[in-house]
Amino acid sequence: MAIYLDNNATTLLDERVLAAMLPYLQQQYGNPSEIYTLGREARQAIDIAREQVAQLMNVQPAQIIFTSGGTEANNWAVKHAFENSLIQNFYYSAIEHASIIETIKSLAKSNIASKVLPVTPTGLVDTAIFSDMAWAKNTLTSIMWANNETGVIQDIPYFADKIRQAGGYFHCDAVQAIGKINADFSTSLCHSMSISAHKIHGPKGVGALIIDKLIDPSPLIHGGKQERGYRSGTENVAGIVGFGQAAEITFNESIDSTQHCLLLQKRLENKLEKIPGIKIFSKHEKRLPNTSFFALEGIDGESMLMALDTEGIAVASGSACSSMSEKPSHVLLAMGVDEEYARGAIRISLSKHNTDAEIDKFIEILQKKMAVLRSISLTAEV
Repeated sequence: MAIYLDNNATTLLDERVLAAMLPYLQQQYGNPSEIYTLGREARQAIDIAREQVAQLMNVQPAQIIFTSGGTEANNWAVKHAFENSLIQNFYYSAIEHASIIETIKSLAKSNIASKVLPVTPTGLVDTAIFSDMAWAKNTLTSIMWANNETGVIQDIPYFADKIRQAGGYFHCDAVQAIGKINADFSTSLCHSMSISAHKIHGPKGVGALIIDKLIDPSPLIHGGKQERGYRSGTENVAGIVGFGQAAEITFNESIDSTQHCLLLQKRLENKLEKIPGIKIFSKHEKRLPNTSFFALEGIDGESMLMALDTEGIAVASGSACSSMSEKPSHVLLAMGVDEEYARGAIRISLSKHNTDAEIDKFIEILQKKMAVLRSISLTAEV
């Protein structure tokens, strides 16, 4: 039986979400821009979903702009800032998602400077740079709420408040945070925030950019008048409905889910700490209750991932977006972890569907595979 331990990459679609989506893939297939009955029903479904997502994030429905996912929302936040003539610089943490880092790099040729905010060895954004805020005026600063690899949680209201007071704009990638911690937009003091459905047992291919009431973003996709003219193109009605249902379920059940994951995380890490040669990253920082990132001394993380896969166990050796890269985790390198040690990194990310028995089975198989891989390594050295 497969054991899925990579829920920061994506999650199992909730059966209730699928049930809500199916009518809009079959019987209620109308275009929401049309005024006849099928179209009006589709438009109403989108409006309800917008209210459901707004409830989860504690905002007004008009602040929710649906996108194809967190990556698009991050691109949009950065590119809108670039089009804003007041923005002169970009600042972003060294552990941001690639959709922030690569988008900012793509704009470097436009004579707008960028600077990386360093992190401490435990993965927290270094607050020392915020002692002198002269740099923050007319900048866009982007800091993710919770890291997708280490699970480390940043003090977003603190950073956003500093940036606002200095006359800058603040964006937050909250894709990994929602459903796991209280990622409330209204009290976060952010100007914009990105979220995604498939991290909370919703469908892939749908997310949202949340905007401050005073922000009027430039359109990312031109054409029609969908999403109030901000994002043209016929809406993914079924996906949006699924996002709304997943948001409502998360709003009602996240406390129980979080507690369940926290207990599993403790069980996992208590067992990991008894295995020689394993180091858990950022263990003493405030982290997501579902995430454990650790290194296997002397063992390549990618090799361990494949060895576990032969036993039906799915884990990650970093983030899903970088799994095709031969380079070790940029997050660990930013934390000052030795490159060779970083290559041994394995990420476990849990969900409400995981069990004690799965944790115990994982530990049992991990130990066996560690012995095999170390034996192979010793033989190769001889």
